Amino acid sequence: MYYFKNFWFLIIFFGNVLATYSQESWESYIVNREKGVMSIAVDMELSYGKPNYKNLLIVGTNTNKCLKNGYPTIEGLEELYVFSDSIANTVDKLTKNKLAGIITYQCAGFDVFYVKDTLNLKKSIDTLLSKEFKNAKNYLVIENDKHWNYYNQTLYPKDISNDFFVNHELLNQLVFEGDDLKEPRKVKHWFYFDTERRKEKFIEKIKDLDFAIDSVTYKKDKKFVYDSYGYAREKAYPFEVQVSRKDSINPKNISELTLLLNNLSKIFSGRYDGWGADAILEKQKIDD
Repeated sequence: MYYFKNFWFLIIFFGNVLATYSQESWESYIVNREKGVMSIAVDMELSYGKPNYKNLLIVGTNTNKCLKNGYPTIEGLEELYVFSDSIANTVDKLTKNKLAGIITYQCAGFDVFYVKDTLNLKKSIDTLLSKEFKNAKNYLVIENDKHWNYYNQTLYPKDISNDFFVNHELLNQLVFEGDDLKEPRKVKHWFYFDTERRKEKFIEKIKDLDFAIDSVTYKKDKKFVYDSYGYAREKAYPFEVQVSRKDSINPKNISELTLLLNNLSKIFSGRYDGWGADAILEKQKIDD
């Protein structure tokens, strides 16, 4: 049970940028960098098969329409989309290419391509930047990368589990709202059990980990799908337990925490149904 408020912003932005690509193969996640949080969107499908394009092209620009954590506002994302669309049109006219990733960091957006040919590429992009985006701080990198090292080492996530991407959907949402993910805060978690006895045993254990029990409720119709000898079946888990604790939610910590809680629930044949936390913005920190 995750908190989602206004997640349409990423759908619209990446939907526009990736309009000519298969969006189903793209995933996004958050990483910590020296100056703050970085959002990376990557075409996961390229890990299974890459075109024979040996040249890396990174083109980026900045926007002054961004939040204190360095993430662009909706207006800033729209500016980055216009930039991305212009770059893609230019590159498409010159060479075969593949958009492999999109990086958003410190009020700037970067489109990462792999291209077949670099003839006239720098000249054409420089001309576009100087003509259409001369008032912005722009970035252009073209280099040989025949082994796709940038894709493998920078864009592609180290963890590709479903739990990882579910966690990062919420982290992306918090970052978009202006959260830098640095401040520990109250984090809620939801668990479900099929029997009252297992629920009570779990509560005893979770209390030992300094979690507060926020609520215990009975939900008659709560069910989960599980695999039974190769067949998908539904099973009732009517006993809900909501707990909370003050924790850090930086990407590394929340991954470790949710893995721990997921495994703990399985000990008691339960289901961990995710977490939720409110955004903490710069103004809130000052006021506190």
